[in-house]
Amino acid sequence: MPSIVSVRDLTKTYASGFQALKSVNLEIAEGEILALLGPNGAGKTTLISTICGIVQPTSGQISVGGHDVVRDFRGARDLIGLVPQEITLEPFEKVFNAVSFSRGLFGKAPDAAYVERVLRQLSLWDKKDSIIQRLSGGMKRRVLIAKALAHGPRVLFLDEPSAGVDVELRKDMWAVVADLKVAGVTIILTTHYIEEAEAIADRVGVINKGEILLVEDKAALMQRMGQKRLHIDLAAPIAAVPEALAAYALDLGPEGRSVIFTYDTKGERTGIVTLLNDLRAAGLQMTDLATRQSSLEDIFVGLVRGQV
Repeated sequence: MPSIVSVRDLTKTYASGFQALKSVNLEIAEGEILALLGPNGAGKTTLISTICGIVQPTSGQISVGGHDVVRDFRGARDLIGLVPQEITLEPFEKVFNAVSFSRGLFGKAPDAAYVERVLRQLSLWDKKDSIIQRLSGGMKRRVLIAKALAHGPRVLFLDEPSAGVDVELRKDMWAVVADLKVAGVTIILTTHYIEEAEAIADRVGVINKGEILLVEDKAALMQRMGQKRLHIDLAAPIAAVPEALAAYALDLGPEGRSVIFTYDTKGERTGIVTLLNDLRAAGLQMTDLATRQSSLEDIFVGLVRGQV
């Protein structure tokens, strides 16, 4: 698919000398969901704000739908919807009016039918005449998304969309994002919830200290960097792993009732058969086996710590 967002050699250095972004390169395909992961202060919000034209880049080029965000700000911004972290809404305004107002800010003619479609898509139509102040936190976030979609953008940025939202509402938000993708909207979200990226993203980007560590297809990333752990339950607890098994770098489970063997899923041989034979030879009797695949969270933590 062609790129709808292109970022090349982007840097951002503030007057204090702090370099928030360091030669960032990123291509985002039309119609995909990209999850951008990173710890606090990694540069996620700065990157989004720069692409959206809110923050001026120090150097580099950014284009959205072929429009340079500096030289053709209006053309680029017209294609972008942004949902910020903070809930910034007119507390005493009605939902329908607030969304219609956002549409007008982009110079779009009033279109009640379009606003209705957006509100229905986000399950907000029955709240159209509600005062925003009286809505729940989850509904307020939906209104933020509706306002961002009011002018019909092709690219939607969601900065921590489910921050402060409970688990049930978070999953509702994931369903909303999936529906938007079906409607043809390209979605870029930043998130602290690793399971959010694992559940809905097509690709995952990891940023740390202003640098993109990788951007890769989610499934391919988990396959390429994933490891499996074999948990071996023992018939009797042990105080330490026998010296004869030191070559396997086993971890001791809680209360010494199991040992854990980590192996590479890409290796030609896992070494499991040999390990089980050596366990018996060491006088250990097993009662059960279970494997666990590394999660996206395991991979993310390893990348940020420089272990992957």
